[in-house]
Amino acid sequence: MVDEQRAADFASLFRLDGKRVIIVGGYGGIGEVTTRLFADCGAQVLIAGRSEEKAQALAQELSGAGHAVSGARVDISSRESARELIAGCRRELGGVDALVNLAGIDIEAPAERFDEDDWNSLLDINLSGAFWLSQAAGEAMIDGGRGGRIVHYSTTRSVAGARRGFAGYAASKAGLNGLIRQLATEWGKYRITVNGVAPGFVPTELVREAAADDRFVAMMLGRIPFGRFGEPIELASATLFLASPAASFLTGQILFVDGGVTASS
Repeated sequence: MVDEQRAADFASLFRLDGKRVIIVGGYGGIGEVTTRLFADCGAQVLIAGRSEEKAQALAQELSGAGHAVSGARVDISSRESARELIAGCRRELGGVDALVNLAGIDIEAPAERFDEDDWNSLLDINLSGAFWLSQAAGEAMIDGGRGGRIVHYSTTRSVAGARRGFAGYAASKAGLNGLIRQLATEWGKYRITVNGVAPGFVPTELVREAAADDRFVAMMLGRIPFGRFGEPIELASATLFLASPAASFLTGQILFVDGGVTASS
C-alpha cells in the first residue's frame, strides 16, 4: 500500500531520496539523461555498462556535483557478470531498490539473409541479458523484503513490423515484453513492479545509421502524429515515473513514449 503520509506529500511521489538504483546503459544518449535525472531526484545511482571507463567518468562528474553516484562494468549477456553487478551494489549501497535497463543492440539485415551470430547476439543482450539482470535484482529485492522497481527498455518495433530488416531486434524486444508481463505476475506478491518503456524514434548513437537516411527520416516523421522525434528527457521522465512511488500500483505494462505512433497504427 502507499504510505499515507507520502501520498499526502504529492511532490515526494516523484522523488527517489535514498533509493538505491542501478542504471545499466546509464551513460548512453538516453541513459546519461536518465542518470542525471535520477541523481537530481535523490537516488543513489550505480551506473553500469560494457565501458567501465564511461561509467566511471560520468560517476565522477556527478559525484563532484554532490550526488551519490558510482560506476561499474557489466556484460549483461553473461549471467555471472549480471549477478556480480547486483552483488556489488548490495555490498556498496546495502541493497537494490530499483533496476533500470537501457542496454540493447540493433543489428539490421533482410530476414532471408539474417546471420546466425547476429541473431544470437541480439537475443543474448536484448532478451537473455534482461532476464539475467532481472533474476539477480529480483532475488536481491525479495531478500530485502522492501519490494522494488524493475524497468526495461523495449521499442515500438516490439508490436509493429517494419519494412527495414528488424527481424532480430523486433523478436528480441517482443520477447522482452512477454518477460516483463511474466515477471510482473510472478513477483507482484513481493511488491516488485516490472514495467517497460518503449521509445519511438529518438535520434541517438544506437540509431545513427537510420537517422542519416533522409528518406527514412521523412517517412518516420510522416507517421508520428506529433510530427517530431522524441527527446531523451521525455524517455527519462517516463522511466522516473515507473521507478517512483507514484507508480506503486502499476506493473506488467509497456509504456509507449512515441508521439502517438502505436496509437495511430
